[in-house]
Amino acid sequence: MNSPAPASPFGSRRYNAYNDWVTRKHGGRIQKVSVAAGFTCPNRDGSVGTGGCSFCNNAGFTPGYLDVRAGIHAQIETGLGFLRRRYPAINRFIAYFQSYSNTYGEMARLRECYEAALAHPDICGLAIGTRPDCLPDEVLDYLAELAQTRHIELEIGVESTSDAALEQVNRGHDFTCSADAITRAAQRGLFITVHLILGLPGETQADMLIGADRLSALPINAIKFHQLQLVRGTPLARAWQRNPESVPLFEEDAYLDLLADFVERLSPAILIQRLGSEVPPHLKLAPTWNLRLSELAPRLDALLQSRGTHQGCRTASS
Repeated sequence: MNSPAPASPFGSRRYNAYNDWVTRKHGGRIQKVSVAAGFTCPNRDGSVGTGGCSFCNNAGFTPGYLDVRAGIHAQIETGLGFLRRRYPAINRFIAYFQSYSNTYGEMARLRECYEAALAHPDICGLAIGTRPDCLPDEVLDYLAELAQTRHIELEIGVESTSDAALEQVNRGHDFTCSADAITRAAQRGLFITVHLILGLPGETQADMLIGADRLSALPINAIKFHQLQLVRGTPLARAWQRNPESVPLFEEDAYLDLLADFVERLSPAILIQRLGSEVPPHLKLAPTWNLRLSELAPRLDALLQSRGTHQGCRTASS
C-alpha cells in the first residue's frame, strides 16, 4: 500500500500562493484593475534599443477596454464595472500599471499618473510593471514614500536569469541589472514581484532550474510565471514560422513537469502570484494547449502531491 505524501507547510496547497497570503494579510482578496498611462519602453524608443523584445506584443496582455485617451479615472471606472460583475464578493482594488515600462518617464509625470489612480475612492494601492533598467533611486524613493500609507507592489520583468537568453530575445539588459534593481528596491522595503518566462530560446531546462536558485537568493516577495507563447506580429513568432525548430515550445504536460521542478527549488518564502499566462486567441500563434490557465493550479498541486514534494523542498539549503 502506498504511504500518504508528506504534509505540506502551506496547508491545503503544495506551494506558497499569493492569494492565500493576501487573504490572511488583508482579510480578503484584492483585485487588480488595469490602466494604461501611455508610457513606452527604452527598448523601443532607441535609448536602449529598437523593436522591443522579440517575444513582445503588448496587445497580447493588455485588456481591450484600455484607452489612454480616456484618462486614468475613466479607465478605472470601466475596469471596475467588469470586475464587479465577475467578482461580486471583492471590494478591494489596486490600479495595475501593466503595459510597457511604467517607471520610464519624467518624475513629474510618474507622480501625476500614480496619484491620479490613488485619488480614485475605490483604489487602495498600486501595482507597477516595469523593467529593471528603469528604476533609478529617485523613483524607488518615491515608491517607498507611497508605500508608507498605501499598498504598493513593484513588478519587475526579469524574464530570465540567463544572459544568453536575454541577449537572444533582444531584452536590452542582463541579469546583473535585474539583481541590482531588486536589491535596491528591497532595501527600501518595497514589495517586489518578478516576472519570469519559461521556455525562451537560448536557455536549456537546466538553465531555467538554475534560475530558481538565483531568484531564491534575492530579496523578492513574489513571482509570476509565464510560459513562452508566440504572439502574432513579433519577431519571435516570425522566426518560428520560418523554422519551428528554432523556437522550441512546451507542451502542457512538459511545462507542468518543469514548473514542478522549478517550484521545488524555489525558496518557500516566495509567493507565487501566477503559474502561467493567456494571450487572446486571435493573437496567439502557438502553442495550442487544451489546458486553461485556471487549471494550472490544481494540476500543479496534484503533481506535487503525487511526487510527495512541495515548494522549497529541494532548495540549496534543504
